[in-house]
Amino acid sequence: MSTKNACNNPIGLINIVRDTGDDASAEPLNLGQRVRDLRKSHGWTLEQAARQAGLARSTLSKIENGQMSPTYEALKKLAIGLEITVPQLFTPPVQDQINGRLTVTKAGEGTGHATVTYEHELLGETLTQKRMMPYRARIRARSIEEFDGWVRHDGEEFLLVLTGVIRLYTEFYEPIEMRRGDSAYYDASMGHNVISTSTEDASILWVTSRA
Repeated sequence: MSTKNACNNPIGLINIVRDTGDDASAEPLNLGQRVRDLRKSHGWTLEQAARQAGLARSTLSKIENGQMSPTYEALKKLAIGLEITVPQLFTPPVQDQINGRLTVTKAGEGTGHATVTYEHELLGETLTQKRMMPYRARIRARSIEEFDGWVRHDGEEFLLVLTGVIRLYTEFYEPIEMRRGDSAYYDASMGHNVISTSTEDASILWVTSRA
């Protein structure tokens, strides 16, 4: 895909050339509308989005209304503020492509994998090429000394305490005590370990993203 400004386009309209496999077809993308749609997808007001992007509210308003052609620096700020890349600003969502994959793992039917410190139950195993790896974990460890160094891997990780009380150890932060309903999201490349401080083993839901 390539993008290019057309000299005779109205402000805010940019030609998008898509490779359809047979021949390239061009269609205009309204950058202002694209930015507005992205902002609304976050549930942000103009003020909130402008603050997030480090732009003046009036500047963002002019961009959305096609009254200003943003500089590349402004585009970079917009992309960072909207939590996307600059190319994604010029890539409209594919509305006619719908995926319908589904898998259900009944309670207790996930594949078990036990270690000295954790007992994992893998969930959603039948789906291939997943972007997330969910699993339920029973925390057996009671001391950080039970681990042979930090656990670390690619991607990001989310954990939610289901039962009991845990202590989350991370490489760059002080240990955090967490109870049922508490959650954490962190970079999995940062060393991390979890122990149970409950009388019984604690349990957590872990979701790991693929790099």
